[in-house]
Amino acid sequence: MRQPAHGGNLAWAAALAGCPPDAILDFSASISPLGPPNSAIAAIQSQIGNLKHYPDPNYSDLRLALSHFHQLPPEWILPGNGSAELLTLAGRELAQLAAVMLITPAFGDYYRTLAAYNAKVLECPLSLVISHTLREAAKASTSLIADRQKTKDKGLLLNNPHNPTGKLFSRDSILPYLEQFALVVVDEAFMDFLPPDEEQSLIPVVQEYANLVILRSLTKFYSLPGLRLGYAIAHPDRLAKWQLWRDPWPVNTLAAAAAIAAIQDTEFQQQTWTWLPPARSQLFQGLTSISGLHPQESAVNFLLVESKQATSQLQQQLLKHHQILIRDCLSFKELGDRFFRVAVRSESDNQRLLTALKSVLSAEY
Repeated sequence: MRQPAHGGNLAWAAALAGCPPDAILDFSASISPLGPPNSAIAAIQSQIGNLKHYPDPNYSDLRLALSHFHQLPPEWILPGNGSAELLTLAGRELAQLAAVMLITPAFGDYYRTLAAYNAKVLECPLSLVISHTLREAAKASTSLIADRQKTKDKGLLLNNPHNPTGKLFSRDSILPYLEQFALVVVDEAFMDFLPPDEEQSLIPVVQEYANLVILRSLTKFYSLPGLRLGYAIAHPDRLAKWQLWRDPWPVNTLAAAAAIAAIQDTEFQQQTWTWLPPARSQLFQGLTSISGLHPQESAVNFLLVESKQATSQLQQQLLKHHQILIRDCLSFKELGDRFFRVAVRSESDNQRLLTALKSVLSAEY
C-alpha cells in the first residue's frame, strides 16, 4: 500500500502494523481527542429523517449561524466540503496571477491545488532554527518577502498558525502583505485552538480588504474530519464567482447540522482551551527529555520534532511494536526524514507515546 501524504491514514498504518485500524493510536492527524461534541452528534441524529431531501443549495441556516459566530454578514461566508474544496477554488484564482508565493515548509495540498492550475510558485523559506522566537521568525519571513520585487501582480498563500511548525504569526505581521499582493489567502485551519484573547485571526479586518481570503476548518478543533466541512470568508463578489465554479450541494445535510451545533457549543470550546496548554506542555517536556529528540514550541495542538534517527524508520518501529502512528514529514521537502509531527492527545495517550519512543530509541543506541 502506498505511503500516505497526509496524516490519519489508518488503513495504511494497520496494514503495516498487522492489526485492525481501530487498534492504532493515531498521533499523525492533528485532531482534537475531545470530540466530536455531543451537541454535534445530537444534531446529526436529529437530521436523519431529512436525508430524503436535498440540502438547501444556499446553506442559509449554516451561513447565518457562521455569520453570528464571526459577526459578519452571511454573504461574506461560503461553506464547503472541507477547507480542501475551498483551497482548490482559491488555487484556481491564485493561478491566474503572475506567480504565487508560499512560505515553506508548506502543507502539501497547497502544491496540489497550485499544480492543478499550472500556477508559478515562488518559495520563501521560514527559518526552523529552534532558538528563534516567534516574532523573530515572523520578521525573517517578512523581510524575505519584502525583498521580492513587483508583488502587486502576485498572490500569497500561507497558513496561520503555521503547519507543520506550529508557529503563530501576529495579525500585525500579516497585514502588510495585503498592501503588497494582489491576492492573499490565509489558511486558519488551526486558529480555533487559540482562545479569543490569544488568537490572531484576520477575520476582524476581512471587510476592509477585497483581496483577502480566509479559509477555516471544522475538522481539527471539533474532531469532525469524516464529515468534511470548512468555509471561506471573503468579499461576496469573489464567493459568488466561486459558487459558479463548483458542483451543487457540496455540504451534506448532516455536516451542516453538526456545524451549526458545534460552533454554538461554548462549553466544548472552553473545555478545549482548558485542556490543550497542560497536555501540550506534558508532551513537549516528555519529548525534550528523550535523547535524540528536539521538539519545537507550538501554539496549537501538534508538535514538530527533530530526530537524530530517520523518522520513517521510527514511524515503522512504532507501528510494528506499539501500534502507534506518528506523522513523518517526507511530504515537506525541506524537512525530509529528519522531522516528525505528533498531535497532542490525552495525558494517558501522550504518556503511551513517550514510553514507546523511549523504548524504540533506546534499542537503537
